[in-house]
Amino acid sequence: MGVVEANSFTRAADNLDIPRATVTTTIRNLEHSLKVRLLNRTTRSVSLTHDGAAYYERCARIVADLEETEAAFRDVAKRPQGRLRVDVPSTIGKLILIPRLSEFHDRYPDVELIIGMGDRQVDLVREAVDCVIRVGELQDSSLVARRIGNTKAVNCASPEYLERYGIPTSIEDLQYHHAVGYFSSRTGHNFDWEFSVDGESVPVKMRSNVSVNDGEAYIACGLQGFGLVQPPRLLALPHLQSGSLVEVLPHLSPTSMPISAAYMQNRHLSPKVRAFVDWVTEFFQVCPLLSGVKGYDASCKSLPVQNTVRAEIEQANLAECACLSE
Repeated sequence: MGVVEANSFTRAADNLDIPRATVTTTIRNLEHSLKVRLLNRTTRSVSLTHDGAAYYERCARIVADLEETEAAFRDVAKRPQGRLRVDVPSTIGKLILIPRLSEFHDRYPDVELIIGMGDRQVDLVREAVDCVIRVGELQDSSLVARRIGNTKAVNCASPEYLERYGIPTSIEDLQYHHAVGYFSSRTGHNFDWEFSVDGESVPVKMRSNVSVNDGEAYIACGLQGFGLVQPPRLLALPHLQSGSLVEVLPHLSPTSMPISAAYMQNRHLSPKVRAFVDWVTEFFQVCPLLSGVKGYDASCKSLPVQNTVRAEIEQANLAECACLSE
């Protein structure tokens, strides 16, 4: 790492206070052991090869993890600091996290947050992500997961779709309807609809004319009348209030999905990861919309949402939502 940072064998040797020949021999032995060339050498400069860059990035990550682990043991009360890369679903990022970023920054001014948003599942190791928020059961057993909330979906459709195809009143009626498909970025297959009936999860395979893998696109297709949709209540809230979406099958509750914060096992001692997870847990757990309580009129005081959502709630003369910021 010293050669890369110094961009010179000679400067690296000076910085480490060792002979230049020792640095040269060490790099040569490492390349021989790995059976790859790590550095391109010229008389004037040193640059990384493709393999060298990959090796350097992984080693830098390991050193950073080691330093952070040692710091956590030296001073458990140490103020969280450094770069924190997280990845969250688009809906949670835009409606929940982004409006509260100033609060996080005020509490942890030394943490630089890098937020990736999307509905695909990232590889934490390969993409150097510290923490993710995921909806649904986790498939990766190598991750440490902390349940931070629960979300309920709602069955709905646009008035135009219901006028054209009718209103379903039972699970059996769904065979005569289309739904907007939501497909897994990992498998490419559409998720089945699921209902909770007498405590049991009942899957229903729906026909689709269009499928997407993004929450906002999913809602948009439902608004255009492509089929029934089963979005989270948080995302459907403004459209249910405005009447652009209408709830159907209110007696059939979609299976709730857990919301978890997950990270690699070697990150559980990181002060900045712990600070972020504690922060998001605080406002997820006090808001019914994020803890799975049915009903978009539930009172919830800590979730800031977009102005359009606030306007729709106020127009409906609903109780003040504890998840709305002042």
